[in-house]
Amino acid sequence: MKTTVTELPESRVRVEAEVPPEEVEREVAKTARALGRSMRIPGFRKGKVPPPVVIRRIGREAVLDETVRDAIARWYADAIGEARIATVGDPELKLPDQLPAEGEAYTFTVEIGVRPKAKLGTYKGIEVGRREPQADDAAVQAELDALRERAARLETVEREAREGDFVVMDYVGSIDGEEFEGGAGRDQMVELGSGRLIPGFEEQLVGAKAGDERTVKVTFPEEYGAAHLAGKDAEFAVTVKEVREKVLPELDDDFAVDQAGFDSLEELREDIAAKLKEADERAIDQAFREAVVDAVAKEATVDIPESLVEARARELWDRMLHSLSHQGITKDAYLRIAGKSEEELLEEAKPEAERALRREAVVAAVVEAEGIEPSDGDILDALQASAVRENVKPEKLRDRLEQSGRLEDLKEDLAARAAIDFLVEHAKPISVEQAQARDKLWTPDKEESPGGAGPQLWTPGS
Repeated sequence: MKTTVTELPESRVRVEAEVPPEEVEREVAKTARALGRSMRIPGFRKGKVPPPVVIRRIGREAVLDETVRDAIARWYADAIGEARIATVGDPELKLPDQLPAEGEAYTFTVEIGVRPKAKLGTYKGIEVGRREPQADDAAVQAELDALRERAARLETVEREAREGDFVVMDYVGSIDGEEFEGGAGRDQMVELGSGRLIPGFEEQLVGAKAGDERTVKVTFPEEYGAAHLAGKDAEFAVTVKEVREKVLPELDDDFAVDQAGFDSLEELREDIAAKLKEADERAIDQAFREAVVDAVAKEATVDIPESLVEARARELWDRMLHSLSHQGITKDAYLRIAGKSEEELLEEAKPEAERALRREAVVAAVVEAEGIEPSDGDILDALQASAVRENVKPEKLRDRLEQSGRLEDLKEDLAARAAIDFLVEHAKPISVEQAQARDKLWTPDKEESPGGAGPQLWTPGS
């Protein structure tokens, strides 16, 4: 495919693509073959009608129109790959008014936003705050408490239920005196105070004991999963069958032996502290990588048009909706939970969208400035884990990516990671106190993150 790229204002480009005649004819034949599988023509078996016969029967223009519908998404991807541009936002696709005659190329035009370019400032030897890993006594104790919780046992008690106890119960729910589907249960156990049931349900069982019968009145939340129950008032006839108390094991050497296989509680504490410190070290490494990129971005000059920020904010929003859909959460349900409109959420996403664009531009500029290009060995190393899962050689996966036109995406991602590695390697870590003092001295009006939240981890493509 032949492409011509023209730069437009506000970080947009126009890509004029030309699909060669021979590829157009191959796609036309493929479409005709697919159409022929469902056609009945005298003299030919069903599904075996040759493409030329199909084209004569329904007309070349109709087949070509169907071909373009099927192939345009792939041709678009090929054109973007051929043009070697990093796109932002949705494309404006302009198709020709007339379809090409046989033997002619098919041309179309795409206008789309592209990643802005950065003019680097200082990017080697930059000073960035980095704290030391730690595992304080409170964190260690929290892990021990969680281990005790998992090892707890339940004992039946002959007393009134308290918060933290477990109640075994039968119940039947009704709305306006009529039982509803899913509103009854037998031998159900719930922890009082866990908040797992409808708001107000658990609280009304505090003080009950085995054999008690209670009427529990609740209102289903407006955002309740079952639409026919949302916002409805309900009553539950509850019979308490048993009250169980959670008994935690003693935190001693026997506990360390039984629950974790250590000879003493002190050894268990030391192991927990070491693992917490390792986890903190990994978190610090990731946070430092991001901080280095942000520090380099602060020294760079990047012009980011508002239209590009809006496009990236939309991409972030769409990506989140796609992720939520896999959890069974619809857009409308999420908007109800958030209590905000789509427009408000898109506006809130703009600062993060701008930061992401700035970081990506800076990393791309470092790749270019340092001539970073992943080797074939780097590519095969990156594919090793996937190759093991699929039980194939990495070389085969590389060839698949190349044939599908996705190898360049992998190379770009590896180059970006290598660029960040380069920046981190050449950065100068300083204490957090030094960094805070410097920022206070140099940038007294520095904005804080929205809501006071700390930095969010970022990697290329996130």
